[in-house]
Amino acid sequence: MTFAMRDRALDVPALAAALKPLGLADRLAAARAALPGRLVFTTSFGLEDQLVTHAILTRRLDIAVVTLDTGRLFPQTYDVWSATEQRYCVRIPALYPQREALEALVADQGIDGFRNGVAERLACCGARKVEPLGRALDGASGWITGLRSGGSANREATPLAERDEARGLVKINPLADVSRETIVDHVRALEIPYNALHDRGFPSIGCAPCTRAVRLGEEERAGRWWWERESAKECGLHVRQPDAPAGARAS
Repeated sequence: MTFAMRDRALDVPALAAALKPLGLADRLAAARAALPGRLVFTTSFGLEDQLVTHAILTRRLDIAVVTLDTGRLFPQTYDVWSATEQRYCVRIPALYPQREALEALVADQGIDGFRNGVAERLACCGARKVEPLGRALDGASGWITGLRSGGSANREATPLAERDEARGLVKINPLADVSRETIVDHVRALEIPYNALHDRGFPSIGCAPCTRAVRLGEEERAGRWWWERESAKECGLHVRQPDAPAGARAS
């Protein structure tokens, strides 16, 4: 799988600064205008991603909307996937784990082997999410995400735009500085389909066996891989570069 940074001359910090005063749809349109080639938005059908999907599809922006189906999603996630396709009259294609890799993973660690340790969990995330993401972004010049700096302490340094050197593209996080409360208000006002689990205490939704509702006082991502003690609970999709600015963490 090959990646190629399409425009090394692009001033990414300047792009981030230019996006700052704009609304969501205009941020996406500006990113589309600034970046050549293929732009991809990977949605998990969470609240943030639904708002980004709405902006892309209603503005008819030339940004591919795709999802990663790990095979272990909540039924409610499939429900909102279907509702989204119906609302916007589109098909949202999925990238799936490779059969051979998944069969080998389950044969090696068991169906729920990810609970045995961080290494096992990361291996599961790698087969079910990271490898399919690589195929989704193959040849893309830009990757649109729904990351927010308020999602967890681990994501507090999330910028509006950054280089993803490992994948050879520019990563756009158009909701990086937007509060969850603002997103909730917009989703409700626009009557955008959303995952019913959000109303049951699930601010962050991943695979069913790896996600629980959060408790009072916990941060938004506390329900992800809750049995792990490590503070940086990530699956490997979003990783800060080693030379990231001081204070930046894995995202």
